[in-house]
Amino acid sequence: SDPILGLLRYCYCLTLKTNKTTDACLYLHPFSVLCSCLQPVEKVDWKKRKAEIKEAKKQRKEAKLINRLEKQKQQEAAEKAETELSQSKKGRAYTVSLALPGSILDNAQSPELRTYLAGQIARACVVFSVDEIVVFDERGEDVKSVEGEFSGVGKRGHGCIQLARILQYLECPQYLRKAFFPKHQDLQYAGLLNPLDSPHHMRIDEESDYREGVVVDRPTKHNKGSFVDCGMRKEVQIDKQLQPGLRVTVRLSKTQNPEGKAYKGVVVAPHVPRTEGGYYWGYSVRLASCLSAVFTESPFKGGYDLTIGTSERGSNADHASLTPFKHLLVVFGGLQGLEASLDADQKLDVTDPSVLFDLYLNTCPGQGSRTIRTEVRPVIQNLFEK
Repeated sequence: SDPILGLLRYCYCLTLKTNKTTDACLYLHPFSVLCSCLQPVEKVDWKKRKAEIKEAKKQRKEAKLINRLEKQKQQEAAEKAETELSQSKKGRAYTVSLALPGSILDNAQSPELRTYLAGQIARACVVFSVDEIVVFDERGEDVKSVEGEFSGVGKRGHGCIQLARILQYLECPQYLRKAFFPKHQDLQYAGLLNPLDSPHHMRIDEESDYREGVVVDRPTKHNKGSFVDCGMRKEVQIDKQLQPGLRVTVRLSKTQNPEGKAYKGVVVAPHVPRTEGGYYWGYSVRLASCLSAVFTESPFKGGYDLTIGTSERGSNADHASLTPFKHLLVVFGGLQGLEASLDADQKLDVTDPSVLFDLYLNTCPGQGSRTIRTEVRPVIQNLFEK
């Protein structure tokens, strides 16, 4: 038809202009030009195409799954390496806690003797690396802070307060005592006691990975961290903004600028020097209102997994064996033993103290004295454990 011929002529003319064809091409049949321009279209197999798309999606999903598994495998390998590294470190994961009644100070006849008695307990605990000292009131009174005064021999409850205060004072590094312990009657003779000389009681130029310090009240720039007095010649700038007057444990940076105005460090948990560095880092002091509160108010998740009660009525310690533990608690009684503490505790319905403990031991069988003073028992107990 005429429209088709017109289209062919138009296509032919375009071909001539584009390819600069010679005059001989003018005599080509129009049908041959149409055949050259209109190539046959290949028929699409849609089933095959859908199958290819489906296969491509499947391969992409498999690739994503493989990448995810590889990342998970790398993460597990990193966690395993971290666990092995932590296990290979010289740190100590377990803790040892000691509980004793504050009434042992009631038997001392003067403030000097009470202070000396508390110093003996502190030194015995430090020598054998006790991590927590629990002072409980065997009479069952509600004493949960060190506020108050010891009024004299035989005064109920106040022995716990004075004992806890002296223990806290001795554990605190000397350069921090002025910040945390103002003058108090209970500490009147504490300066006469021999220093505990624990690893965290640093000298001014002593090098260590960790130090105890107090956050100072000093203006700082935004997001620059607070300054901490760690008993060094210069203050330490930490990575966090904390409230002034707070006691913190600081890990000092490996590289320090000697010309800088302050050292650099980061705040860590108080247990990090023990668990990662392998240092004995002193003890914490906790007040318990009664014997049952020693167990129920444990600061450790899950409580104590091994508890030992000491009494002359207990089993022979030579025949006992300690099972593996994470948090060990050793409880000592007062002048009248754990039985008196049990009778005064209204929250306990049992009459036999041995049911409260995993082991109820006599750590000094065949003793040469009718009674063993409480301040001597930690030494005997720890010597037995060693």
